[in-house]
Amino acid sequence: MKLYCVNLKEYIPFTGGETLQNVADRLGERLGIVPVSARVNNKEEGLSFPLYAPKQVEFVPVDDPAGQRCYIRSLCMVLYRAVTRVAPGARLEICNAVSGGYYVRITDTDVDRELMARDVADEMKRLIEADMPIERKEKPTPEVIELFREQGLTAKVKLLESLHELYTIYYRLDGLADTTLSPLVPRTGLLGGFGFTPYEEGFLLLGCDPRNPSCATSPKPQPKLFRAFTAYQEFNRIIGISNVGSLNTAVAEGESGMMINVAEALHTKHIREIAQAITDRHREGGAKVVLIAGPSSSGKTTFTKRLAIELLTNLLRPVMISLDDYFVDRHLTPLDETGDYDYESIKALDLELFNSHLCALIRGEEVELPTYNFEKGSREFRGKRISLPEDGVLLIEGIHGLNPELTSAVEDSMKYRVYVSALSTIQIDDHNWVSTTDNRLLRRIIRDYKYRGTSALSTIRRWPSVRRGEEKWIFPYQENADSMFNSSFIFELSVMRDEAERVLRTVPRDVPEYAQAHRLRHFLSYFAPVSSRLIPPTSLMREFLGGSSFKY
Repeated sequence: MKLYCVNLKEYIPFTGGETLQNVADRLGERLGIVPVSARVNNKEEGLSFPLYAPKQVEFVPVDDPAGQRCYIRSLCMVLYRAVTRVAPGARLEICNAVSGGYYVRITDTDVDRELMARDVADEMKRLIEADMPIERKEKPTPEVIELFREQGLTAKVKLLESLHELYTIYYRLDGLADTTLSPLVPRTGLLGGFGFTPYEEGFLLLGCDPRNPSCATSPKPQPKLFRAFTAYQEFNRIIGISNVGSLNTAVAEGESGMMINVAEALHTKHIREIAQAITDRHREGGAKVVLIAGPSSSGKTTFTKRLAIELLTNLLRPVMISLDDYFVDRHLTPLDETGDYDYESIKALDLELFNSHLCALIRGEEVELPTYNFEKGSREFRGKRISLPEDGVLLIEGIHGLNPELTSAVEDSMKYRVYVSALSTIQIDDHNWVSTTDNRLLRRIIRDYKYRGTSALSTIRRWPSVRRGEEKWIFPYQENADSMFNSSFIFELSVMRDEAERVLRTVPRDVPEYAQAHRLRHFLSYFAPVSSRLIPPTSLMREFLGGSSFKY
């Protein structure tokens, strides 16, 4: 039998039962990469995957998004084993991605944090150097539930009990079992660089540098973003829903309506607090310009509309300006690395004109706003003139809002910056977090399919380019924010589940993007569905689901 190797573009013979790792070992340096996982018939699989029939196989290195997922989830398995050895009886909680790593809590132990970090890192290094097997197992779910109950993993028990699956896949390392959202490496020796260090009240787990896998990534302090995460996690703790098992239980018990109402009230509370902070600064003579930035599908548009309402109730008059109208003519637009127009570059905007208009408006003068003609690719002036009254506030939404270069001519005292993102705070279980990036991608897939005529295939295909733009133009400036707004809801993946699954099924099996679609469908299967009819028309979720009382 033969498999088709996408990396080499040739057929490779194999014997029945041979694993992908065996094949990769035989190919050796011919592959040109050190694989950590693979895509088999456009599905993500681990290297322990056995071959019994012809397949299409693409071996995946650590700098591929699938490889990164495999690497960090495998590292988490090693972390779990290390913690149980260093601090028997302690509880490990891997919370979320932040500061270039993953925030970790270790509770139910009196070990000093500095000592804990050193001893856990040493034990992880020992486990990696021992090149121990990480075995993929599958058993009837009741047996796996008992296994996790014996290990004290109550969140996993609750989750599995809510899913009602006949069989469950899990992994075993050195006698310890765990479940994961991604395939794991077959041996600990395939892991290299990592870091484990005290961070805030807990620890930071760092993966490897994809460009140099033997070294750990460098942490990127994000104290404001961290506080935005932890504020919502505290809210989740108070209402008793911090993981998907407890969420599914609440749905099964008919608590969806109350859960949605409480979460919506929390959004309103935070928007109102931001509006009040802007109002207070405005009355002191500043905050004439409110800049609202955030990555794709973070809910910036609805947030801006709701913020405008709250500012009105504070007796301020919001005046909105669209950054899109300040695009330079198309032939002046910079090009990206593929030769396409890079509309996400800050150089795609006429910064000189934009800043002159802002300064004039702050001085109380009248300006004529441009309108960008996207069909012609040029800017036009159609007589639209505005001025900013004494009680007026300019609201400007766009990805570059927190970049100082955007408003370089405006004094800092005149600016108030808000960062908006869907910072997912609910966890699958104690060792598996919900990716904020996946959350936003699902929002965008639904919205673009329903209202922009864009297929799920096209959205998934474009997503890597979107992510590169975010890494370059948004994330480096997020800590410049005066306020951060977390636009996520603990229930939103349950609400999006059925709609997202329907759209994801339209992605054909014979395209590379099917791997992402299949992975997202599997991820959504953990969530009990909730009807979108329960979502109020003013909800930020309506920007993606439709049925909003706002016009977009």
